[in-house]
Amino acid sequence: MSSWKKAAKSNQKVHRERAQPAARSHLGLLEKKKDYKQRARDRNQKEATLKLLRKRALNKNPDEFYHHMINSKIEQGEHHELDKGDDFTKDQIKLMQTQDFKYIAMKRTVEANKIRRLQGQLHMTDVVNETPNKHIFFVEDEQEAEEFDLAKRLDTHPDLIGRRSNRPRMEDLSKLKLATVSPEHIERINQQRSVSYKELMRRIDREKELTVVQKTLEIKRALKQKRALKPKLVAKGTPNQAPQFKFKFERKR
Repeated sequence: MSSWKKAAKSNQKVHRERAQPAARSHLGLLEKKKDYKQRARDRNQKEATLKLLRKRALNKNPDEFYHHMINSKIEQGEHHELDKGDDFTKDQIKLMQTQDFKYIAMKRTVEANKIRRLQGQLHMTDVVNETPNKHIFFVEDEQEAEEFDLAKRLDTHPDLIGRRSNRPRMEDLSKLKLATVSPEHIERINQQRSVSYKELMRRIDREKELTVVQKTLEIKRALKQKRALKPKLVAKGTPNQAPQFKFKFERKR
């Protein structure tokens, strides 16, 4: 029986879809019912949207104010959010645009090593002496407090009282053999030490800037990844701090 049905169908007329008449070929393809339904549905949605917008415009309070009014603008009939860029210095922006993440990480490592080497050479003794601190001595009575001699109590020379490091005792000073050094040589050494401290401060500032740039590049790389939820901006970037975002927890498969 199936063979007879196939044979009967082979003799049936083939119903082809109606084509656009030749006289109307300049109008394009002939619209079918599915095309009409799609066009009608789109038109109805647009009319409903316009009706809702007219209703909102009629019910709007003219004295009402939203911050979005000043944080957006209209270009060619379309709303666009105003882009408030991060507040970086020109050097930081140029560095982010021209160099990649690996270069920034390498330069930061180099600066950190140089800072560590300079700190090892200078020992930061001057900084220790300038740091405010307290040292309390206890005495028996007021007379002893009036006659109190700090150099004698510390067993050191009076000129060395202001030091917190490298303050030898009188016994060690008597055994110490001091070399004769000219005032010009001492002044030259002080100048070299001052130059070294300035270089150290400059490299510390440079390392901080590179840290901000590196963290900013890390955040931008994380923002480019596909996520179901968009991260929220907590604090925008500054010359001393990278922008901070709050990411929603996403369970990994």
